[in-house]
Amino acid sequence: MDSGQLVYRINSDIPAVSLKKPQNSQEQVRPKSLDLSKVIRLLEDPLTTSLKERHLFVLKKLLRRNQTGFLLKELTNISRILNLCAEKATDHPEYASVLCEALKICRLPFLKERSSDDLSFSQDVTEFLSNMARLMKVSHTEVRRHVVESVKSFFSSAAPRERLDGLQPVSPGFRLQQLEHSDIPKTLLLSMAAVQNQPAVKLQLLQTLQILSSSSDRSCASMLRARGAEMICLHMNEPDPSGQVLFCSAEILWNLVEGGSREEAVAQLSSMECVLSLKEAFFFLVENASQPSDLRLRNYLLVITCFIAENPNALLVESFYAKELLCFVTFPELYSFSSSAYKLTYNNEDVKMKKLLLNLLVLLCRDVAALQLCREEQVMMFLLKLVTSERQPGPPCWSAAQQEQLQLQALAVLGSVAPLMLEDFVSCQGNNRLLLLLDCCVGSDVFLSGGTGGGGGAGGCKEAQMRGCIRALRSVTSLGDPSVNQDLCDQGAISHLLGILIYLEASSDEEDALSVEMMSDIQLILSALCETDIHNKELFGSDGAQMAVNFLKKGSEKFYSGLGHNRLVLSTVDCVWSCIVGCYSTEFYFSAKKGPSLLLDLLRTSPRCVRGVVLSTLLGLCDNPESQPQILSWRDADGQTAPRFLLQLWREEEEELGVLRDQHGGILDPRKPLLTRFHQDAGGSSSPAAAPSAAVLEASENLRAKIYFILCSLGFLELPGLSAEDYVTLSIVKRYLDFKVGEVWAEVSAELGPDGVRPISPDQDALTSIRETSEDTARRTVVEQTNILELQQEEELSEELLVYTEMKSHWKQQELTDKSWNNYVSRTSNYQILKERKAQREKYIESTRPERKHGDDRPTEDFLGRILTVESAGAPKVTLSGAPIRTKPRTQNLRFFSSFSD
Repeated sequence: MDSGQLVYRINSDIPAVSLKKPQNSQEQVRPKSLDLSKVIRLLEDPLTTSLKERHLFVLKKLLRRNQTGFLLKELTNISRILNLCAEKATDHPEYASVLCEALKICRLPFLKERSSDDLSFSQDVTEFLSNMARLMKVSHTEVRRHVVESVKSFFSSAAPRERLDGLQPVSPGFRLQQLEHSDIPKTLLLSMAAVQNQPAVKLQLLQTLQILSSSSDRSCASMLRARGAEMICLHMNEPDPSGQVLFCSAEILWNLVEGGSREEAVAQLSSMECVLSLKEAFFFLVENASQPSDLRLRNYLLVITCFIAENPNALLVESFYAKELLCFVTFPELYSFSSSAYKLTYNNEDVKMKKLLLNLLVLLCRDVAALQLCREEQVMMFLLKLVTSERQPGPPCWSAAQQEQLQLQALAVLGSVAPLMLEDFVSCQGNNRLLLLLDCCVGSDVFLSGGTGGGGGAGGCKEAQMRGCIRALRSVTSLGDPSVNQDLCDQGAISHLLGILIYLEASSDEEDALSVEMMSDIQLILSALCETDIHNKELFGSDGAQMAVNFLKKGSEKFYSGLGHNRLVLSTVDCVWSCIVGCYSTEFYFSAKKGPSLLLDLLRTSPRCVRGVVLSTLLGLCDNPESQPQILSWRDADGQTAPRFLLQLWREEEEELGVLRDQHGGILDPRKPLLTRFHQDAGGSSSPAAAPSAAVLEASENLRAKIYFILCSLGFLELPGLSAEDYVTLSIVKRYLDFKVGEVWAEVSAELGPDGVRPISPDQDALTSIRETSEDTARRTVVEQTNILELQQEEELSEELLVYTEMKSHWKQQELTDKSWNNYVSRTSNYQILKERKAQREKYIESTRPERKHGDDRPTEDFLGRILTVESAGAPKVTLSGAPIRTKPRTQNLRFFSSFSD
């Protein structure tokens, strides 16, 4: 078949199109589609190459039949047709117009015949979009422009008004989702080099990339995989008539850093070429920017520079970018010849830029080379001048509000930079300047009137300045440099800070996190100043001890409140340890104010993480003779004594460590009296000789050693309020050091074997003797514990017998009383029994009556009558209701009548 016959067959298969307009303008009947496979064969057939008019005729007819959008099921064939047109457009520009028309249709939503088509043909859509982006390889400018506009239209265009009968457009979300999964971002980025000589297309391409990078993190990741950050940065300084290329490039870089992987983006921008490109763009804007948009763009580039400065491999110093930035940082506070070309309008954008530059200082000072540049550019002098608001002669630069913002930012930067530049800080009288500013903040009427709030209003600014000063002083003193700390003490910092701390403690709200933070920071500063200097501890004196007592009285109830009270508790205890312990005069005053008792109260109520430092502080106070009686006389709310509480802590610590004990707290294995569950699970494997001793580390990491030394200071003999369980624990505590020595020697002996060392006989005998001595000590401790338990058992048994004897005597007496009472009732209620009792008494009297002597004329009847009278007077009155007024007879009568009852 020749080419003419092939074209005729294709044309014959194309149905005629009716030009009659449908009745309803909202509905349109879709004509029968072309057989796309025949169109593809027509374009691919080498015999029809010369029939260009036929090709264009068929392609235009195809596009007319798809004016409302392409079908999802036809996208694969459409993509193939577009590729064939792109190949022919190189030699025949007429095909480029077909591509442009097809790309216009691509701006419209794709059409689906069934609701499930978007799921069935999702992969075809992704491949079609990727192939559409590859049309950027066509050198025709209009084709590239239409490709870019088609991609941009995905974020804005909607479906056409007229609806095709039976067809539905896909949703915008489906289009954007397939766009994310396609290679469009990567392909458009790689086509940057192809449009360098087409400024209009390049600008449209950058705008499209800006939209893609801001709309999807997946697009940012795709662009970064193609090294998009580096490519955009390298091309952003090229000639641009519109002046928008730099702005779009900066926006794209910002989106890549924010939406993609920051580490990957920063790594791409850290090359020498990118740093130089950023440097050129930034200083071009510094010298020429005047519009607000240009100033914002300058700040964007500075933010990107800050991101690069976080990378330790950045070449900011090697590219001289850091040096020029430092010159610009100190302008206009330190005017130099190198900064004469810089321009500032002192508006809000310039304030933001100044704050960004101050933040950049912190990042640059991490590099030693950049730190040397900071010294050369007198950065420390600049910061201190900015902090103290020293103005240069001449017209004012910053407004009062702007100056306050920059001052607060400079204080924050000073806290990070000053420890790295101590010599410059001291030479510029940094301590004196900060104390003067602190004095100004405290002396402010606004601040003293209660103004709070971080940054709103004058009071909030003064409080923020005060916090910045305290933070800067804390960062400087925390290094422990003697010259810096001594210089601070010479300025009267101890009394000054104590006054501020006492004022804050009396006037601030405990719910104010800012005040709590400042108080804890001041205590840390005082601890750093007084820790190693007795004279400074004396300067701390009674006022400081009273301050510590006031904070200890607050307790640890708000430890987990989230407001910083946990730091305040720890800093208070640290202040007691560093500023009070070791100075007898301050210790005596602290003890007189019940300081050790307050520490014990804190130890009882505080969480486990605080107990270590509290016990260490108590141990330091035990050397003072005024503290020991106070510790021994302490009682908690349940009446528990300090030694008993310490022994309870010991048992809790052993339970936490998994120490193996019997049910009474005694030693289980005399060979390993301090064995923990961890060491048992380890199977006794020996550690390398180079490793630190596990026994020594264990002693330093828990509370048992501290409790042992405190009880040693108090004495083991006269400890009040201990139970038998406490004495069992105390028998272990007394020998804790002996057991630890045995553990260390056992480790030494165990390490000799794996290292191939065989001790000589005297050494081996010494090791054996040490091991036997330790085991013998443990056995004697077990015997002592057994004796304590047996003695306790005997005491409990004797107490039980005594109680039982008392109970038996009580019940015996009760039985006798009941019996006497029953006899009495029977005699008074039954006349016959009374006669019998009387007869018995008379008989008994007759049998016991002595012979009558001369002169004894007392009649027996009168004696018996008096007895009966007494008996009747002592008898209870019984009523019919069963509730006698007197329920028991007198004791004399009961005893008397009981003698006859037997």
